[in-house]
Amino acid sequence: MTVTREKHPLTAAELEAFGAELDAIRQRTIADLGEADAAYIRKIVKYQRGLEVAGRVMFYIPPLWPAAVGSLALAKILDNMEIGHNVMHGQYDWMGDQGLNSRIFEWDSHAPSENWKYGHNYVHHTYTNIIGKDRDLGYGVLRMDDDQEWEPKHLANPISAFLLMIFFQTGVALHDLEIDEIVAGRRKRSQNKEIRARILKKVRRQLTKDYLLCPLLTGPLFLTTLLGNAVANLIRNVWAFSIIFCGHFPAGVASFSIEETENETRGQWYYRQLLGSANISGGRLLHVMTGNLSHQIEHHLFPDIPARRYPLIAPEVREICERYGLRYNTGPLYKQLFSVATKIVRLSVPPRR
Repeated sequence: MTVTREKHPLTAAELEAFGAELDAIRQRTIADLGEADAAYIRKIVKYQRGLEVAGRVMFYIPPLWPAAVGSLALAKILDNMEIGHNVMHGQYDWMGDQGLNSRIFEWDSHAPSENWKYGHNYVHHTYTNIIGKDRDLGYGVLRMDDDQEWEPKHLANPISAFLLMIFFQTGVALHDLEIDEIVAGRRKRSQNKEIRARILKKVRRQLTKDYLLCPLLTGPLFLTTLLGNAVANLIRNVWAFSIIFCGHFPAGVASFSIEETENETRGQWYYRQLLGSANISGGRLLHVMTGNLSHQIEHHLFPDIPARRYPLIAPEVREICERYGLRYNTGPLYKQLFSVATKIVRLSVPPRR
């Protein structure tokens, strides 16, 4: 196992005990789910819809354009982070609410939910930070770990990262095509037929809504509304990119080889999720606006538990880590962002021999 740059070996017995303690948290939390959790997500949905309607309406009043953009951007962030991401993880399937069912939910993003759930829920959360397995480790274009082999294309790491940030929703959608695998000859274009069709349909729908129908509804304010929608999307993209990268790539996260993760026990899986993730410290508003992915450690440990529970169980998870001598990687947003940016630049150049 490679940990940048710390290593925390546990014995088989310690790993088993470690896993049992985390399983106990999971079981206790699931048994306690109820009306408070349902009321929370319904309240967030209500706020999100209110912000979107308010933003759309304010575009009719030119002096309120900045407020319209801000309101719409907040609505898109909540839709993607606290609602879409968490609902599609199945965190609220137990409610029996069709509007919050992971199998049919669709979010405000270029990435079709069906494609995203396979690439994220299954591939990423099963093979977290396993080099050669987890395609989110660099998204096929970036070098984000010392153990990833350097290639000349990685000289463009900073530029590629910037473009991915600006067009993040589109990048997430295209990620499922595995274009790098096609270029390498390990995947056939024909395998992408259905995936590509879903992407084209979803992108067409999103572009039509944001850059044609909604601007047309404001009549002579078409261009300012179109620009407002573009800025709102940009704000959402930059925010989502920043939060996701801070949860996966700051200094101190671990990478793993395929060989060392074969025949993992439950405790070993928890161990890998913990060391391959990082948190962002902050207040309640930050946690809500990140979809509680500011608690990326807890999310990787318990991806199907409602995210509003992560701040509640985080102190217990941290205490367990301290007892086992495991690093609980957390820090303020500015610190984690700086760490990620530094890594992107550092890994763009060939490693010293």
